[in-house]
Amino acid sequence: MLGDTSFAIHPGKEQQSGSKTYRDIGKLHNYQEKDNTYMFSCENGTIAIQFYTESIVRVIMNQKNPIDLQGSKAVIAKPKKVTIEVTDDDERILLSTINVQLVITKEPFRITFKDSQGREIVSEGKYGMAYRENGEVIACKQMSENDHFYGFGEKSGHLDKRGEKLEMWNTDVYAPHNPETNALYESIPFFMTLREGKAHGIFFDNTFRTFFDMKTSEEYYSFSAEGGQLDYYVMVGPHPKTVLEQYTYLTGRMPLPPKWSLGYHQSRYSYETETEVRELARNFMEKDIPIDVIHLDIHYMNGYRVFTFDKERFPNPEKLIADLKEMGIRVVPIVDPGVKKDAEYPIYQEGVQEDHFCKYMEGEIYYGEVWPGISAFPDFTEEEVRKWWGEKHAFYTSMGIEGIWNDMNEPAVFNETKTMDVSVMHRNDGNPTTHRELHNVYGLLMGKATYEGMKDNLHGKRPFLLTRAGYAGVQRYGSVWTGDNRSFWEHLQMSLPMVMNLGLSGVAFTGPDVGGFAHDTNAELLTRWTQVGAFTPFFRNHSAIGFRYQEPWQFGEKYETIMKKYIQLRYIWMPQLYSLFYQASKQGLPVMRPLLMEYPNDAKTYNLNDQFMIGDNVIMAPILSPSVTNRVVYLPKGDWIEYSTGDSFEGEKVHLVHAELEDLPIFVRKGSAIMHGEWNSNQDKETKVLTMKVYTSNEDGNYQFTFYDDDGETFAYENGEYLKLDLDIQSVADSINVVILDTEGNYRPPYQEIHIETVGSSKRILINGKESNIIKL
Repeated sequence: MLGDTSFAIHPGKEQQSGSKTYRDIGKLHNYQEKDNTYMFSCENGTIAIQFYTESIVRVIMNQKNPIDLQGSKAVIAKPKKVTIEVTDDDERILLSTINVQLVITKEPFRITFKDSQGREIVSEGKYGMAYRENGEVIACKQMSENDHFYGFGEKSGHLDKRGEKLEMWNTDVYAPHNPETNALYESIPFFMTLREGKAHGIFFDNTFRTFFDMKTSEEYYSFSAEGGQLDYYVMVGPHPKTVLEQYTYLTGRMPLPPKWSLGYHQSRYSYETETEVRELARNFMEKDIPIDVIHLDIHYMNGYRVFTFDKERFPNPEKLIADLKEMGIRVVPIVDPGVKKDAEYPIYQEGVQEDHFCKYMEGEIYYGEVWPGISAFPDFTEEEVRKWWGEKHAFYTSMGIEGIWNDMNEPAVFNETKTMDVSVMHRNDGNPTTHRELHNVYGLLMGKATYEGMKDNLHGKRPFLLTRAGYAGVQRYGSVWTGDNRSFWEHLQMSLPMVMNLGLSGVAFTGPDVGGFAHDTNAELLTRWTQVGAFTPFFRNHSAIGFRYQEPWQFGEKYETIMKKYIQLRYIWMPQLYSLFYQASKQGLPVMRPLLMEYPNDAKTYNLNDQFMIGDNVIMAPILSPSVTNRVVYLPKGDWIEYSTGDSFEGEKVHLVHAELEDLPIFVRKGSAIMHGEWNSNQDKETKVLTMKVYTSNEDGNYQFTFYDDDGETFAYENGEYLKLDLDIQSVADSINVVILDTEGNYRPPYQEIHIETVGSSKRILINGKESNIIKL
């Protein structure tokens, strides 16, 4: 039987073996307050409640040691001074701000979070916070029958994670990638709950192996960890966008990426010689297929040693990089953490002599086998090591390289566990602890070292970082791709909810390998995937050694023509996409969004896996199965115009839409607008003619959006060198009035005006009430 001071790992089960019994935090003895932090001394441990804002509350339980309020690898925000009203009676304590109220019962200690309307959002009932003697910690929360769960970072399967158990442990997964493949490369222990149109979020900031159980009970869900403190943040929302703004307020937002990184990337494991790379670039030039980046996988290196080039395969990398840049193409090389054990290799020599590698407690260097063979691994938990690693990237920047691709940084090791020995000790900036605790942040800290080192070495230019592994906050340093997928239709289907949930986890700059990494792709799959890729935030075609090449021309002119059209479309849409990336950098909102984010009151959007939005007014409904030319599309509230045909569609209805192989159904909400640039050539990617397309509506209404632009390459925007227009599109019976609400910035773009075109019914165009179709800048 369960006693007053223990409960089971599986809520609702009345009998457990002792090994599965958790000890409840028990009843409250006393509490005290200091600097907006409330310390509660309970029967079986200590709990701290800390207010970060009026809408973000942190809860920490430590069963044995003093509460640690410092040391997060993810949270960069500091608690604000918040006005808190305290009410204390015999049975409970109320802590209230203007946006949230905590109702704390004293015996046993339980917390219920309520919003400003008194609605329960996160609550504990029979079960609350507890721990096991082996160090595991758990929190149980009551689950409503109307709860839907999103986020959790990089997870396979469907959009809504209700009914699933999820594990956070960064893992190199070459095969398989199935809905049941749980732990992947990224661990982002954050999720958003949508309940009856209102949203709230929980971020469980624990770097041990963690688990989220939304499956075992219909009455409770839980989150747990193998060690450490129970440390979580509640964000009260109430809109999905607000929750994400609150989460990224804590963990940071992405820096504005260089514009070239938003273009088309071509990669393969591997383009093995300089000759092959030059031939690849020449094909893109001659065929006028847009490209911004060619990636170099591990074969460019001398025996897979990082910070080297193989001089036989790549005899003159500096000239290759310079020549490609003249063609409008950047080179992004792969850099893995494993440093080959080689007494004659300078990087290894420095790492040993300067004590930069991960070690066991006894002082021996940890070695594991990866691509170079037996290798040592930098201890990125130490500031001195991060600085050393970052400085080493001068090897690349001195050649003209502005972007780096981090792989194998879970860290992956060729052994049974797939990773580093968990008993390895990390120095952790003066707080040494095991790899068991810091495994999930190894990739994040490598990304930090790489991004900051590149930024220093590039002297004012924006670096680009692509990373496979990460933790919460990874968006501050890098973009994320979804790892070693397959050339299967099922993987194309799965990539949509995966990228959308990454977006809902604060990672706006993300996408899958277009065409599939492993297995042989085929013409139809690659074509349909390229259509989707043209609108995923990160757009890279990547394929594996031993499988079919999948550049856009590999399957003949028919398919090449279609793929070229959509890659060019990416560049035509670049002004729209770049404005959305600006929004991501300021508010943390994703570029590619699930429909529920914009329509949280529409239950039909809650698990819609095969459609997505770009921004708040465009819906993509791609074809995701072979030989299909008709598909069902659900359009939410509003009226919509299909992008290529101009056909009108009514909202809150299901439509059967026809789409031949060359067609990607795109729907723009009436009354709204999108910005379009132009495709010139690879050598000249500047937009010189900017067009705003207004999709006319027969209904009166208005649509506000922000257009943003800057030089796309430097950090001059931080000093006012940008253009920002806040626009209001006002629709009335016979006209469209474009009102410029605000203009900011000193940047003078290559275009001097914005041309306005209407799509749909023909209407008079007014700018600030005066008849004109050109905004002069």
